[in-house]
Amino acid sequence: MKSSEINVWSYLSEYESQRKDILNIVDRVFSSGRLIFGEELRLFEQEFSKWLDVKCCIGVGNGTDAITIALQSLNIGCGDEVITVSSTAVPTISAIVAAGARPVFCDIDISSYNIDVSKVSDLINENTKAIIAVHLYGNACKLIELKKICEKKSLYLIEDCAQAHGTLYQGKKVGSVGDVAAFSFYPTKTLGGYGDAGACVTNDDKTAEKMRKIRFYGMEKSYYSEIDGINSRMDEVHAGILRYKLNNLDNDINRRREIARFYREELINTDYIMPEEEQNSYHSYYLFAVRHNKRDEIIKFLKEQKVNINISYPWPVHSMPPYKKYPKSDMQNTDMLASTVFSLPMYPTLTDNEVMKVVKLLKIFHNKRNLN
Repeated sequence: MKSSEINVWSYLSEYESQRKDILNIVDRVFSSGRLIFGEELRLFEQEFSKWLDVKCCIGVGNGTDAITIALQSLNIGCGDEVITVSSTAVPTISAIVAAGARPVFCDIDISSYNIDVSKVSDLINENTKAIIAVHLYGNACKLIELKKICEKKSLYLIEDCAQAHGTLYQGKKVGSVGDVAAFSFYPTKTLGGYGDAGACVTNDDKTAEKMRKIRFYGMEKSYYSEIDGINSRMDEVHAGILRYKLNNLDNDINRRREIARFYREELINTDYIMPEEEQNSYHSYYLFAVRHNKRDEIIKFLKEQKVNINISYPWPVHSMPPYKKYPKSDMQNTDMLASTVFSLPMYPTLTDNEVMKVVKLLKIFHNKRNLN
């Protein structure tokens, strides 16, 4: 029986409808005699790279490893600096540290929630080696402007696409513009599995070859390590499930955009500050992130009505103890977002009635507040 609660995300309805197919995939893999580095992974890498329109896809253990491996493949490590945002999931930053490099935090543009391109150049010095563009919530960064900065300063552009499967920027899928891109297939993601998985993508064959070695202890075919590496492998079960779900990903994104359009149209005359789609881009709406200065009251009110929403992210990474020591720009917009942002329910199997209930409750809160 379906719960009467509405959650910010849930896989249960999807699994109920796909259960037979998912279990058939699991059985197919278990019956194949190959659980790691088999045909499912080979085909997923081929199909995902074709969907993205990139040359090479390398399946890895998770999205965090994907960023670390991307950095290592570009020889970024000890003594190097990488510019990125603090308004992101911790893994973006922990991956930089894991590679041996030093994160440098840039403030965000408050309209797009992505890196403020106008503030990047002031953070570049002789130690800067790369910029990581985080496409937060499914909204594209200004990739063309970032690429120009990278070309001018001889820097690498790495895309963190963990929240942006299917997002477009000037007609191209994000992940296909930078030198390397990293994806996560964590269950909540727009393309999510039933556990951890990730991928690196690139259009450079030599970089791809190095990433394949890094993910498997620095080895290629035989059990002989040629370079420093780690253990980060996408297993056959997840590769098979992701292949299956990739077939419906475009439809899932269309449904997310339909839900986002409904939220936007219904809440237009309220004081909720809604996300803006970057010009010349196509938002995939991993999250529908809204801002309001009474956020905590809204969350409490909705929870009482059995609507559970969340905050991504309540604490910017630069404010956390392990990361306070790293350099940063003025983080005014980042801090503002963290204190006001919350995410409305957003996933493809969310029903129209459930979306309408969320909207009605938000309107009730708005009306009560304005009457008082």
